Formats: sequence, structure tokens, C-alpha cells
Amino acid sequence: MLVLSRQRDETIMIGDDVQITIVDIRGDKVRLGITAPTKVAVHRKEVYDAIKAENERAAQIAGGDLGAVRSVLSQPLRPRTGIRPVSGATPIHAVPVHGAGGNGAMGGGGGLVDATKRTG
Repeated sequence: MLVLSRQRDETIMIGDDVQITIVDIRGDKVRLGITAPTKVAVHRKEVYDAIKAENERAAQIAGGDLGAVRSVLSQPLRPRTGIRPVSGATPIHAVPVHGAGGNGAMGGGGGLVDATKRTG
């Protein structure tokens, strides 16, 4: 670990993009100002540890769920029973569309649109 001494309003550079400035010193507390590009995540250590633990927990849950999904998807498709085509009928292909139907915000909410009808 590199240990540096700085006074108020002095700055430490890390690489070319990260600046750490001593903003205030009161008793045993030091306030730091950190300037870094948005691609560099800056967190207090305890927040970083919490984020890391939550990400690891989520990855374990997702891994377990993935096995169940693989199991379902690996089963062969079975034909549906009880559905009979109407003689001479034109098949309608319903496509889910975001924002069609429903009464959610801005009239959206999802729905089905007849894909056989074309709009110009």
C-alpha cells in the first residue's frame, strides 16, 4: 500500500484520469473529492462489498434457474389436443406488440396485432 500525506485542497492523481482531492479535515474524518471518468466505478468499500455479494447471489440464482429452463426447452414439442382447424379459414398470425391495447401509461400495456394485415 502506498501511503501519501496531503493537506486540504491538495490532490493525488491515479493514472491520467482519476483525481482525489482532500476537501476537508475535521478531527479524525477526511472528506475526499473524487473526479473520475464515468466508466470508472467509484464506491465506498462497504458499498462495493455489498454490490459484489448481491451480484454473486444473483448469479447463483440465475444459474439454478437456467438448469430448469434448459430442462423445459430440451423436451420435444407435443401437438396440442382439442384444437381443430376450421375448414377453409385463413390462418391469423398474432404477434405480440408492446403498447398495443391495455390501459397502462400512455395507452400501452401489450397486446396482439394481426400480422396478416399490412399497413402502408
